[in-house]
Amino acid sequence: MAELLGEEEIEQRIDELGDWEREGDEIQKVFEFEDFSAAIKFVNEVAKLADRYDHHPDMDIRWNRVRLGLSTHSEGGLTSRDFDVAGEIEQSIR
Repeated sequence: MAELLGEEEIEQRIDELGDWEREGDEIQKVFEFEDFSAAIKFVNEVAKLADRYDHHPDMDIRWNRVRLGLSTHSEGGLTSRDFDVAGEIEQSIR
């Protein structure tokens, strides 16, 4: 089981990610694409990555926009797993 992060470490890890934002016990980011097909392709890539980590983001798809939210629900907040997966997602889209 992953351990909840303290406020200072959460802020540091958010800064390292770049443009992810914290909303309560979740980090989130909205990704925008050229069209629906590109958004779905991204979602499918994130799904594969999430399966490898066994840590799955909440996803909201709106035509060419995808909002991802990460939180470790089993721990009731943010853990290093959330930031690790977010970092991998960032690497996968570059």
